[in-house]
Amino acid sequence: MSLKENINMVKEELNSEEKFFEKAVMTERFIKKYKKIMIGSVVVVVVLVAANIVYNANESSKIAAANAAFSALQKDASNAGALSELKALSPNLHDVWVFSQAVANKDIEAIKSLKNTKALIVGDLVAYELSTDPSSLENYASKQDAIFRDLALVQGAVMLFNENKIEEARYKLSKVSKDSSLGKLVEALMHYGIK
Repeated sequence: MSLKENINMVKEELNSEEKFFEKAVMTERFIKKYKKIMIGSVVVVVVLVAANIVYNANESSKIAAANAAFSALQKDASNAGALSELKALSPNLHDVWVFSQAVANKDIEAIKSLKNTKALIVGDLVAYELSTDPSSLENYASKQDAIFRDLALVQGAVMLFNENKIEEARYKLSKVSKDSSLGKLVEALMHYGIK
Protein backbone atom coordinates (compact mmCIF):
# COMPACT_ATOMS: atom_id res chain seq x y z
CA MET A 1 0.00 0.00 0.00
CA SER A 2 1.16 3.41 -0.76
CA LEU A 3 1.37 6.26 1.64
CA LYS A 4 -1.39 8.11 -0.22
CA GLU A 5 -3.78 5.19 0.15
CA ASN A 6 -2.95 4.89 3.84
CA ILE A 7 -3.67 8.58 4.37
CA ASN A 8 -7.00 8.29 2.53
CA MET A 9 -7.92 5.25 4.60
CA VAL A 10 -7.09 7.07 7.85
CA LYS A 11 -9.11 10.10 6.67
CA GLU A 12 -12.12 7.87 5.95
CA GLU A 13 -11.83 6.24 9.37
CA LEU A 14 -11.57 9.65 11.02
CA ASN A 15 -14.56 10.89 9.02
CA SER A 16 -16.65 7.87 10.03
CA GLU A 17 -15.59 8.22 13.69
CA GLU A 18 -16.27 11.93 13.51
CA LYS A 19 -19.76 11.23 12.11
CA PHE A 20 -20.33 8.65 14.84
CA PHE A 21 -19.35 11.10 17.58
CA GLU A 22 -21.38 13.84 15.93
CA LYS A 23 -24.48 11.60 15.97
CA ALA A 24 -23.74 10.61 19.58
CA VAL A 25 -23.51 14.27 20.58
CA MET A 26 -26.75 15.08 18.73
CA THR A 27 -28.48 12.17 20.43
CA GLU A 28 -27.15 13.27 23.81
CA ARG A 29 -28.39 16.83 23.22
CA PHE A 30 -31.81 15.49 22.13
CA ILE A 31 -32.04 13.32 25.24
CA LYS A 32 -31.00 16.19 27.52
CA LYS A 33 -33.47 18.53 25.84
CA TYR A 34 -36.46 16.16 25.94
CA LYS A 35 -35.54 14.05 28.98
CA LYS A 36 -38.40 15.32 31.15
CA ILE A 37 -40.98 14.85 28.38
CA MET A 38 -39.81 11.30 27.69
CA ILE A 39 -39.82 10.36 31.37
CA GLY A 40 -43.23 12.00 31.79
CA SER A 41 -44.59 10.08 28.80
CA VAL A 42 -43.36 6.77 30.19
CA VAL A 43 -44.87 7.60 33.61
CA VAL A 44 -48.20 8.56 32.00
CA VAL A 45 -48.31 5.32 30.00
CA VAL A 46 -47.53 3.25 33.12
CA VAL A 47 -50.19 5.10 35.13
CA LEU A 48 -52.78 4.65 32.37
CA VAL A 49 -52.06 0.94 32.06
CA ALA A 50 -52.26 0.50 35.85
CA ALA A 51 -55.50 2.52 36.03
CA ASN A 52 -57.00 0.44 33.22
CA ILE A 53 -56.10 -2.80 35.01
CA VAL A 54 -57.62 -1.53 38.28
CA TYR A 55 -60.76 -0.29 36.49
CA ASN A 56 -61.27 -3.62 34.70
CA ALA A 57 -60.78 -5.54 37.94
CA ASN A 58 -63.31 -3.28 39.69
CA GLU A 59 -65.85 -3.68 36.89
CA SER A 60 -65.41 -7.47 36.94
CA SER A 61 -66.03 -7.59 40.67
CA LYS A 62 -69.11 -5.34 40.28
CA ILE A 63 -70.49 -7.61 37.56
CA ALA A 64 -69.88 -10.71 39.71
CA ALA A 65 -71.58 -9.08 42.70
CA ALA A 66 -74.53 -7.93 40.57
CA ASN A 67 -74.90 -11.44 39.16
CA ALA A 68 -74.86 -12.87 42.69
CA ALA A 69 -77.55 -10.41 43.80
CA PHE A 70 -79.62 -11.22 40.71
CA SER A 71 -79.31 -14.95 41.43
CA ALA A 72 -80.41 -14.34 45.00
CA LEU A 73 -83.46 -12.46 43.69
CA GLN A 74 -84.30 -15.31 41.35
CA LYS A 75 -84.31 -17.68 44.31
CA ASP A 76 -86.23 -15.30 46.59
CA ALA A 77 -88.01 -12.41 44.88
CA SER A 78 -88.77 -10.73 48.22
CA ASN A 79 -85.08 -10.38 49.21
CA ALA A 80 -84.90 -6.61 49.81
CA GLY A 81 -81.17 -6.68 50.56
CA ALA A 82 -80.36 -8.31 47.23
CA LEU A 83 -82.66 -5.84 45.45
CA SER A 84 -80.95 -2.80 46.98
CA GLU A 85 -77.51 -4.29 46.26
CA LEU A 86 -78.53 -4.90 42.65
CA LYS A 87 -79.76 -1.30 42.35
CA ALA A 88 -76.42 0.00 43.63
CA LEU A 89 -74.31 -2.26 41.42
CA SER A 90 -76.32 -2.35 38.19
CA PRO A 91 -79.26 0.06 37.91
CA ASN A 92 -80.22 -1.23 34.45
CA LEU A 93 -80.38 -4.86 35.60
CA HIS A 94 -82.35 -3.68 38.65
CA ASP A 95 -84.88 -1.98 36.37
CA VAL A 96 -85.18 -5.13 34.25
CA TRP A 97 -85.87 -7.18 37.40
CA VAL A 98 -88.43 -4.70 38.76
CA PHE A 99 -90.17 -4.52 35.38
CA SER A 100 -90.35 -8.29 35.01
CA GLN A 101 -91.80 -8.63 38.51
CA ALA A 102 -94.26 -5.78 37.95
CA VAL A 103 -95.53 -7.33 34.71
CA ALA A 104 -95.78 -10.78 36.31
CA ASN A 105 -97.73 -9.34 39.26
CA LYS A 106 -99.69 -6.83 37.14
CA ASP A 107 -98.41 -4.02 39.40
CA ILE A 108 -99.14 -0.81 37.47
CA GLU A 109 -97.59 1.40 40.17
CA ALA A 110 -94.27 -0.44 39.92
CA ILE A 111 -94.38 -0.06 36.14
CA LYS A 112 -95.10 3.67 36.51
CA SER A 113 -92.09 3.98 38.83
CA LEU A 114 -89.88 2.89 35.91
CA LYS A 115 -91.12 5.64 33.60
CA ASN A 116 -87.77 7.49 33.70
CA THR A 117 -85.50 4.46 33.54
CA LYS A 118 -82.19 4.68 31.72
CA ALA A 119 -82.49 1.08 30.50
CA LEU A 120 -83.48 1.63 26.87
CA ILE A 121 -85.57 -1.47 26.25
CA VAL A 122 -87.24 -1.30 29.66
CA GLY A 123 -88.17 2.32 29.01
CA ASP A 124 -89.80 1.34 25.74
CA LEU A 125 -91.65 -1.59 27.31
CA VAL A 126 -92.87 0.64 30.16
CA ALA A 127 -94.21 3.16 27.64
CA TYR A 128 -96.03 0.34 25.85
CA GLU A 129 -97.47 -1.13 29.06
CA LEU A 130 -98.74 2.28 30.18
CA SER A 131 -100.50 2.92 26.85
CA THR A 132 -104.13 2.10 27.57
CA ASP A 133 -106.16 4.03 25.01
CA PRO A 134 -105.97 4.53 21.24
CA SER A 135 -104.30 7.95 21.45
CA SER A 136 -101.57 6.81 23.86
CA LEU A 137 -101.01 3.72 21.70
CA GLU A 138 -100.72 6.02 18.67
CA ASN A 139 -98.18 8.17 20.53
CA TYR A 140 -96.20 5.06 21.43
CA ALA A 141 -96.33 3.71 17.85
CA SER A 142 -95.18 7.05 16.44
CA LYS A 143 -91.81 6.74 18.22
CA GLN A 144 -89.17 5.66 15.76
CA ASP A 145 -87.58 3.02 18.00
CA ALA A 146 -90.82 1.52 19.38
CA ILE A 147 -90.41 -2.23 19.82
CA PHE A 148 -94.11 -3.08 19.73
CA ARG A 149 -95.05 -0.50 17.12
CA ASP A 150 -97.21 -2.79 14.98
CA LEU A 151 -98.86 -4.42 17.98
CA ALA A 152 -99.74 -1.00 19.40
CA LEU A 153 -101.30 -0.01 16.08
CA VAL A 154 -103.38 -3.20 15.97
CA GLN A 155 -104.47 -2.78 19.59
CA GLY A 156 -105.45 0.83 18.94
CA ALA A 157 -107.41 -0.24 15.85
CA VAL A 158 -109.28 -2.92 17.80
CA MET A 159 -110.16 -0.37 20.50
CA LEU A 160 -111.40 2.02 17.82
CA PHE A 161 -113.36 -0.79 16.19
CA ASN A 162 -115.05 -1.50 19.53
CA GLU A 163 -115.94 2.21 19.75
CA ASN A 164 -117.40 1.91 16.21
CA LYS A 165 -114.82 4.31 14.74
CA ILE A 166 -114.30 2.24 11.60
CA GLU A 167 -112.42 4.73 9.41
CA GLU A 168 -109.90 5.60 12.13
CA ALA A 169 -109.37 1.90 12.79
CA ARG A 170 -108.76 1.20 9.08
CA TYR A 171 -106.28 4.07 8.96
CA LYS A 172 -104.37 2.65 11.96
CA LEU A 173 -104.29 -0.81 10.40
CA SER A 174 -102.96 0.66 7.16
CA LYS A 175 -99.93 1.94 9.11
CA VAL A 176 -98.87 -1.59 10.12
CA SER A 177 -95.79 -2.56 8.13
CA LYS A 178 -96.43 -4.99 5.27
CA ASP A 179 -93.74 -7.44 6.40
CA SER A 180 -94.93 -7.49 10.03
CA SER A 181 -95.64 -10.79 11.74
CA LEU A 182 -99.10 -9.35 12.42
CA GLY A 183 -99.82 -9.10 8.68
CA LYS A 184 -102.32 -11.99 8.65
CA LEU A 185 -104.16 -10.54 11.64
CA VAL A 186 -104.33 -7.13 9.97
CA GLU A 187 -105.70 -8.73 6.78
CA ALA A 188 -108.32 -10.60 8.79
CA LEU A 189 -109.36 -7.43 10.67
CA MET A 190 -109.55 -5.46 7.43
CA HIS A 191 -111.57 -8.20 5.73
CA TYR A 192 -113.88 -9.47 8.45
CA GLY A 193 -113.96 -6.91 11.20
CA ILE A 194 -113.86 -3.57 9.48
CA LYS A 195 -115.99 -2.89 6.42
